[in-house]
Amino acid sequence: MKQQATGSKGLKFTDILVTVMISLVFGVIFKLWDGVYGVVKPLFLQAGQLTYGMWFMAGPFAYLIVRKPGVALLANLAAANVSSLLGSAWGLETILYGFVQGLGAELVFAGLRYRKAGLVAAGVAGIMAGLGSFIVDLFLGYANYEAWMLALKYGLRAVSAFVFCGVFAYWLVRALEKTGVTRQIQPVAREEYESLQK
Repeated sequence: MKQQATGSKGLKFTDILVTVMISLVFGVIFKLWDGVYGVVKPLFLQAGQLTYGMWFMAGPFAYLIVRKPGVALLANLAAANVSSLLGSAWGLETILYGFVQGLGAELVFAGLRYRKAGLVAAGVAGIMAGLGSFIVDLFLGYANYEAWMLALKYGLRAVSAFVFCGVFAYWLVRALEKTGVTRQIQPVAREEYESLQK
């Protein structure tokens, strides 16, 4: 996966369209994922947190595909809206979570000046999305636990975030790149420009 892109950083209509299409797919997955969370939750204390990374994945995944500023935030927010419209178990809170989680992921890519699109960058973006969810949890009273329980709950959530947004999203995008479907979407890398000039 190419790490650095040059060319226009502004979102074009095509970029927005692709991001929204990705968000629609993830919005449906998010709604269906409520059931997975329900099945895993009773397995052991805070087991449901191991499923949380999926709800952070839309933003990092969309960024790995489109690689433009604003994509992670837009994707996560749009996916949360779709999930909410489909009847998410968390209702309108889903949209608040989607915005804050998307913002957390976006800040990581912005901090990297939108030049990195790899497994670690996406994984850290997922963890930052998880931090965003923790902030909303605090605000809504869902994080009123003793220190050991907070560490367990959000530690498992961070692991899940890295696995889903980093490892899983990265390898899924790599597989898509091998098919050639992302070629028309992703910005051209500097090396490709240089090869044309030889």
